[in-house]
Amino acid sequence: MPYISQTRREVFDSAISQLASQVQNQGELNYCIYKLSKLILERMGESYENISMCSSAMEHAKLEWYRKVLAPYEEVKIRENSDI
Repeated sequence: MPYISQTRREVFDSAISQLASQVQNQGELNYCIYKLSKLILERMGESYENISMCSSAMEHAKLEWYRKVLAPYEEVKIRENSDI
């Protein structure tokens, strides 16, 4: 996953924190991800490159989530409950 500078993070963090405080379930989170991508396409224009950028970002964010959050969680649960 591409990491962005602290300066660029500051541009997004407040809005993301506000949004995160409102999401209550999977459907709402899915909606937010979808809507953000649609708004980006509206602003940047619908092209293969921009559609691919949004799709790729979602896939890579999923992979980063797995690597940083889900896999370590699974390792803890394996230690607690033993492997399958």
